[in-house]
Amino acid sequence: MLKSDIQWAPHRQYDSATEWEPIDFFSECLCNSKRFDLKLGFFSSSAIRTLSDGFALFLYNGGTMRLIINNILSEQDKNAIITGTKENPTNVFDLSDIVALKDTLSENDKHFFDCIAWLISEKKIEIKIIAPKDTEGIAHTKEGVFADDYNIVSFNGSCNFSRTALLENKESIDVNCDWDGEISNAKLNNTISKFEKTFSGNDESIQYIEPTEVITSILGNFGGKTIDELLEINNELIGERKNTPVRQTIKKALDKARKKVEKTIDKTKAEDLKPKFPYPQGAREYQQTAFENWKNNKTDNFPSGQNGMFAMATGTGKTITSLNCLLEIYKKYGYYKALILVPTITLVNQWEEECKKFNFNLVIKVCSKSPGWKNNIAGILLQEKLSPTEKVSFVIISTYASFAKANIFSELNQLSNKTLLIADECHNMGSATLLKLLPKVTFKRRIGLSATPERQFDEEGNKKLFAFFNSEYGFTYEYSMEEAIDKGVLCRYYYYPHLVSLTDEELKSYLELSLKISKFYNSKSDNFKNAPILTALLLARKRIIHKALKKLSVFGEVINEHYAKKGNIKYSLVYVPEGNDPNDYFETDFYSEKDETEIDTDAVHLIDVFTKVVRDIDSRTTVRKFISGTNERDEILEQFAKGEIDVLTSMKCLDEGVDVPRAELAIFCASTGNPRQFVQRRGRILRKHPDKKFAFIHDLVVIPYVNRNSDSYIMERSMLKKELERVNNFAALSENSSYTVNVLIDTMDYYNLNLYNNE
Repeated sequence: MLKSDIQWAPHRQYDSATEWEPIDFFSECLCNSKRFDLKLGFFSSSAIRTLSDGFALFLYNGGTMRLIINNILSEQDKNAIITGTKENPTNVFDLSDIVALKDTLSENDKHFFDCIAWLISEKKIEIKIIAPKDTEGIAHTKEGVFADDYNIVSFNGSCNFSRTALLENKESIDVNCDWDGEISNAKLNNTISKFEKTFSGNDESIQYIEPTEVITSILGNFGGKTIDELLEINNELIGERKNTPVRQTIKKALDKARKKVEKTIDKTKAEDLKPKFPYPQGAREYQQTAFENWKNNKTDNFPSGQNGMFAMATGTGKTITSLNCLLEIYKKYGYYKALILVPTITLVNQWEEECKKFNFNLVIKVCSKSPGWKNNIAGILLQEKLSPTEKVSFVIISTYASFAKANIFSELNQLSNKTLLIADECHNMGSATLLKLLPKVTFKRRIGLSATPERQFDEEGNKKLFAFFNSEYGFTYEYSMEEAIDKGVLCRYYYYPHLVSLTDEELKSYLELSLKISKFYNSKSDNFKNAPILTALLLARKRIIHKALKKLSVFGEVINEHYAKKGNIKYSLVYVPEGNDPNDYFETDFYSEKDETEIDTDAVHLIDVFTKVVRDIDSRTTVRKFISGTNERDEILEQFAKGEIDVLTSMKCLDEGVDVPRAELAIFCASTGNPRQFVQRRGRILRKHPDKKFAFIHDLVVIPYVNRNSDSYIMERSMLKKELERVNNFAALSENSSYTVNVLIDTMDYYNLNLYNNE
């Protein structure tokens, strides 16, 4: 604050080589003000370097500077002004990083002038260049104004704003403060009035000069020396040796600013260690709305609120949205406590990274690859018994497989009931194993996250799951893919379904299996009787679909056509069939009991076959498999993002929350019968990237044609209907929805299905 935090010269006069140095005035005012208006003769950015501590604090506090200067500048200052006013500087400087800002402002190199140009472009420094009208002189006024939120101070005198004037010349200035009475206020207001008149362009006694017309050297008596030489280098002009030691009074003034900056840096570091939102713009409006809905979701069973399910499209920031709720708890109560449940170890690690971005630093991982977690949990439980619960903060991330084990559940369930339970891909909690545990869970705060929360063919599981999260009457917050695309959170896309038929031999085997499977199908309830033999039959049927020979030829046509159009197939993802997984039909236990994605022998063979098709396109094409157990996963994703790897062929690994925003082309070669995977995969390919305008999705859909008189026809029609519902969902949001209608019209006619009303 100008009035309270500065020791003012009692006589309001500042003179070089006295206790009250002009540099002390400038340095102290910069540290304590938010506006600096300066009208003077010679200006040199060397003054900013000299006052780097004070100027850094001024900018850090949100300060803005307006300059009225004459048309004689150094070459570097001229170029910086031109760059800032005429161009868009490529360098971006973080005004919230006071350490980097101070270091930059104290430099004497290109980076410093880049910073000046950027400050000009951002209107943090505004400059008017003037010269007297109809005379050969120069503008030589030296006055200005400092202001904070409450007070104003004006000054005038002999001091230019340059290093030489501040450190070496004999200068003096007089100061007027708005708390010093009528005469001071009159002088102050006069200074403000004159400045505003000139800065607004209404001073008819001067002419306004474009930066390109600035003079960078003075001819005649000075022999064409530059302004830099005149102001800072030429010892004869300044009358003193350049290496003269800095006076103690100057050193004292600069030390005061340095100590204030160090204090601010220490405070900033302490603040940086506290939990906070990881991005300067804060939570998006929809993420804050999700928090408010969650906080206020109160019912008789949940009188305190803070419960709910977030149904949010893949790629819209479910993780950040839920962690923002935890952050809001911290802001209000001063602690954070969370138990986060995820399906796989890959997601354990991903959530850990996201938690660290929020500065939730005490993170404990509970899974098969984190053997030391028991002691950490025991330590937390002991702390909560010995001290007030509010003082203990932690985040525990566990796989569902670990959480479901009786001994681990017993330990984790002893955590404070104020702990926030976050269930990622929360449909997993509707499995038979986990449903038994839900009534025993003691945590009062709960969030369920999923792009597709409902479980297929499991009405009872859905009912219990939604009740657990206090969402029996609807989602607490819903952010659809359509809304995300419309608002630019996800990118727009083109969708191309490709029908794949079975060979005669494949169709024969398929029909035989379908007849057997149809015996377990209830057409009235449109459901299957769950039986071990049925699971085996469905897996055998699925293998035929996955291994459909004609998929390879269709896949080859798609990828070759894309290559022909673009000349490359960079940024492409290929999802190949996964192998044996009954959860494609029955969502009984979605998570792996070993909390890792597993691959069978069939799947390994299939991914090799599809990978070879890609390699055969061009010898220069680079392709890598991305599967469970792949080493250097992060390095592979980084190389893919840079275009060093053209194509990734994968199975479920790219469903596990892996972030691949640079991906432009996705080819789905697996018709699994489970729409959840396709929804998640679509969201992954639609993530935004500065260099990606549209995404392109190709979907290989196997359509077996069953005789209308067959006993399995009704069942096949029902199963195909669900597949077409997925296709319809994909097509409806695409840029080329009519394409899908044309492709599927014959199939719809054969099975008497309507793509639009799914009858």
